[in-house]
Amino acid sequence: MPLEPWNDPRILGTAGLAFGLIVGSFLNVVIHRLPRGESVVTPGSHCPGCDQAIEPWNNIPVLSYLLLRGRCARCKVQISIRYPLIEALTGLVFLGVVLHYGPTPMAILGCVFSASLIAAAAIDFDHRIIPDEISLGGLVLGLLLVPLAKSYGGETSWATAFVFSAMGALIGGGLLWIVGFSHARFCSLMGRRFEHWPEEGEDLPRPNSIDYWTWFPGMGFGDIKLLAMIGTFVGPIGVLETILAASLGGLVFGVLAALAIRSWGSPFGFGPAIAVGAILVLLSPVHLLQP
Repeated sequence: MPLEPWNDPRILGTAGLAFGLIVGSFLNVVIHRLPRGESVVTPGSHCPGCDQAIEPWNNIPVLSYLLLRGRCARCKVQISIRYPLIEALTGLVFLGVVLHYGPTPMAILGCVFSASLIAAAAIDFDHRIIPDEISLGGLVLGLLLVPLAKSYGGETSWATAFVFSAMGALIGGGLLWIVGFSHARFCSLMGRRFEHWPEEGEDLPRPNSIDYWTWFPGMGFGDIKLLAMIGTFVGPIGVLETILAASLGGLVFGVLAALAIRSWGSPFGFGPAIAVGAILVLLSPVHLLQP
């Protein structure tokens, strides 16, 4: 008998790839507008050079960029190659997610999860911030929807899945908070100062200040919230694997970046490394920290 359409990997993979390309196009809007406090809905996509609306036939993910040779159809201004790269990356990640999880609710959540990570990574790379709309919004969605998806799919009960998601959030965010807090207290004890910790003319934060608990040198609190969100999706073991993968990836990225700019003191966002680690854990067929 022929396979049901959504059980056919070719159909499922094609649908995942196409949907990912479309979502990737939207992520480009989110990445550009969200940190600027602009609406991600209106106005529609427009050229950064001539500010004219982009026609739908000139806004086909990846393909339009190639056909237009990376330039606006009207003013011919150069368009950043990052736009098609984000679209292609999202499409490929969605392809991997749907093939890995099959036609299940977890495949849908996996796509939402990975799209959030791609947006967070790009924004952190540009601005060294991770918007709460992504981290805290994803945390709430993970706590609500992951247990529902797993119970619906028959993997486990809703209560068990919720406990695992909550544990993942506490372990992910908690471990990174402990690292940041301990490092901040050690630096304070040693009298060390950083570029933005504290600000010029300000004293080090004291225990009666919220900054004492949330403002750390060399680490944004957004990273902690992002790892808490990741924990709700991948659970306690998965978030530990994410931290391990992100630490190795961040080390490699930091060394390469330092060599490229010939400076060992320039800060960079840790969010991209965390996002890459989480996506690898999401798609990995083998998990090092569990049987």
